[in-house]
Amino acid sequence: MSKLGNLGARLHKGEVSYDFVGKRFIWYGVSVLITITAIVALAVQGLNMGIEFKGGAVFTTPKTDVSVSKAQEAAEAASGHDAIVQKLGNGTLRIQVSGLDTDQANGVKTKLAADLSVKEADINADLVGPSWGEQIANKAWTGLAVFMILVVIYLAIAFEWRMAVAALIALIHDLTITVGIYALVGFEVTPGTVIGLLTILGYSLYDTVVVFDGLKEASKDITKQNRYTYSEIANRSLNGTLVRSINTTVVALLPVAGLLFIGGGFLGAGMLNDISLSLFVGLAAGAYSSIFIATPLVADLKERDPAMVALRKRVLAKRASAAAKGESAGDEQEHGAEVVGQTGPAAGRASGRRR
Repeated sequence: MSKLGNLGARLHKGEVSYDFVGKRFIWYGVSVLITITAIVALAVQGLNMGIEFKGGAVFTTPKTDVSVSKAQEAAEAASGHDAIVQKLGNGTLRIQVSGLDTDQANGVKTKLAADLSVKEADINADLVGPSWGEQIANKAWTGLAVFMILVVIYLAIAFEWRMAVAALIALIHDLTITVGIYALVGFEVTPGTVIGLLTILGYSLYDTVVVFDGLKEASKDITKQNRYTYSEIANRSLNGTLVRSINTTVVALLPVAGLLFIGGGFLGAGMLNDISLSLFVGLAAGAYSSIFIATPLVADLKERDPAMVALRKRVLAKRASAAAKGESAGDEQEHGAEVVGQTGPAAGRASGRRR
């Protein structure tokens, strides 16, 4: 068995664990810092909205030897606006200029034909109105709102309202980070970006539900025992699905990384960037939030429940009594489990017994 597979088996059996829930305030702090950075970038730099949202014209030239840089200079000089130029596989150029109406587009087309030494009739011009982009944006926001509402309702029914709240916060966390990255790097936001954002919401939710399902099973009849608090059971459940979450995330990120770094970077297929960046950042943020945000938030909310408060008191009282008698008070201690990242008296007692 591989080292990762062996670690996964030990995590699933509870033989080794990392105290994710116990260190939750560290993860909260990291997320708050990243989120603030994303919001500041969004407020200062804003999003580079594509032509589909701002309106403008797309000119497609016949096959030409004109370089991308020269075509961009010609398009910007002819239109007075910033231009995005892409060399297509068949040798044609795709020139995108935002903020043009029909009359302006016709004038730019004429100047481009002269500057690029091609026939005006051979240049295809497509005009995109800003109202179409506004409709796309409104439908995207509507779809996102409906999705969020359905997610909360489903999780509240299938699990409980605390898990629904935690999952919703994790989803907003993932969206904020992804949008902030777009503002930082200046990638163009297109309908493909919107599709990517909606896709990562589904993936992030899937990973979170897997963890919640294990937690629901592990915490069944939790008040009938007095060995573990809810936070400890949540941490055990999270560790049990940890390697599975890592494996699925890595497998999902590899092809997306190929699109982003090879297709969009080395091969210059810029149109791949709009969707691949949102997928790459969103998938990574979704995996992070499922492990470090969603489950610790559930534990925080659940520990406020009167039944869980009473359980914690019983567990701590039993451990204090056992410590006074020099006895073990939990399965981890009884079976010699290794708790990675745990500090305090419990870790010291476990370490002393292993010695």
